[in-house]
Amino acid sequence: MNISNAIVRKPGENFCEGITTAGMGIPGYKKALQQHAQYVNTLEKCNVAVTVLPSLPQFPDGVFVEDTAVVTEKCAVVCRPGAQTRQGEEKSIEKVLRNYYNTIEYITPPNTLEGGDVLRAGDHFYIGLSSRTNKEGAEQLIDILKKYGYSGSAVSLKDMLHLKTGIAYISRGVFLTAGELIHHPEFTNQENISVEDREAYAANAIAVNGSVLMPSGFPVTRKKIESAGFTVIELDVSEFQKMDGGLSCLSLRF
Repeated sequence: MNISNAIVRKPGENFCEGITTAGMGIPGYKKALQQHAQYVNTLEKCNVAVTVLPSLPQFPDGVFVEDTAVVTEKCAVVCRPGAQTRQGEEKSIEKVLRNYYNTIEYITPPNTLEGGDVLRAGDHFYIGLSSRTNKEGAEQLIDILKKYGYSGSAVSLKDMLHLKTGIAYISRGVFLTAGELIHHPEFTNQENISVEDREAYAANAIAVNGSVLMPSGFPVTRKKIESAGFTVIELDVSEFQKMDGGLSCLSLRF
């Protein structure tokens, strides 16, 4: 799928006050800004038009804009975050999406859904059931997608924060899988590149117009991806990893 546009949000000065379970220390704000700018620059080099939104001081996790919406060619779906401290972020993104979409759908209370739990592979959407996305939210999204000719299925998670914490679809029918998703029945019949536990963070990669963007510092996974015939671009996102975030979390791509 060709990606023409991306929406990103700059990290705020209180970025380090967001939700994290990583236990990797406090992120450096200056370094986070530099890494975010490089992320934007790389997307632009991949022929993506990037809209950079200002930070939201009231939402330290706002840089992880992917969680606020699900975007397709035919519609956008405004999410309802499962983390209470993030509820309200979606109102800001809705206004931006109206510049691109005539049709916007909504996840409604008490349903919850975060974009980090939604993985698209072709016209099928896998939706992780996590602490952030409940069964009702997943079912509502599937019903919405069906109206536009897409399909969807729910994926039960045991340990992962979001579905895309441990899986990426890198195009051509190929998935990266890590942890509990390597042997998950939903993906065992797919072509998988397994990611070793010590490099599990590398499973959160994104396919952008012929290239696979992956976090830097994971040579075994990079070699596997390149051996499968893909062009790899590495990006340092160490400061976002400290806040439980990855490459996919930092943008809405459509």
